[in-house]
Amino acid sequence: MIMYQGRLEQFRSVDIYPVLSGPDLSLGRSWEEVLDGVLAGGARIVQIRGKELTRRELFDVAMMARRRTEESRALLIINDHLDIAMAVDADGVHLGQDDLPIEAARRIAPDLILGASSHTLEEAFEAQRQGASYVNIGPIFPTKTKGGLPKFLGPEAITKIAPQLSVPFTTMGGITLENVQQVLDAGAQRIAVVTAITAQQDIARAVKEFRKAIAAAH
Repeated sequence: MIMYQGRLEQFRSVDIYPVLSGPDLSLGRSWEEVLDGVLAGGARIVQIRGKELTRRELFDVAMMARRRTEESRALLIINDHLDIAMAVDADGVHLGQDDLPIEAARRIAPDLILGASSHTLEEAFEAQRQGASYVNIGPIFPTKTKGGLPKFLGPEAITKIAPQLSVPFTTMGGITLENVQQVLDAGAQRIAVVTAITAQQDIARAVKEFRKAIAAAH
């Protein structure tokens, strides 16, 4: 419980939440290069999402990320795979609607941060009820990284869902430096992005610019 509370307290201080998805969404750059840029920009959390990787490949990437995030004292979250998160001693796992239920994951991994994707108020409430550490609200804007979702929610979803949650929340989906102010004005504090950081020429600068925008709003 002490370990979990420490991780959760660190999570509450997060501003930008970079999600790394591999070379295809990073101008062909390696996982290592992108991660180093993200950490150089001052990110205090990183999620590894390896949808195209085999489980062994994802494990290897996660191990590399664990070493680097430990050196930078940043939280490491693994997307989808609780077993890999536990195997590399990550700080948490982010679970979608089709993944292991939050309730089951909490029984297996009481010390891990458990993030849950939600696309409606009902899904957010259910994740919170099951013991999610935080809930992600999205997609806020149209996004190519979530092609299976039929529509986006718009910033107004934040104003409807967030005030009713008792756990921290993140927002994600098509957020860029050009539209982030709309999300911040709606009450967002922790902004999760993929290509708005990973597909930029200067990754560290992109992270710093997002952090500056978030700090100015709060």
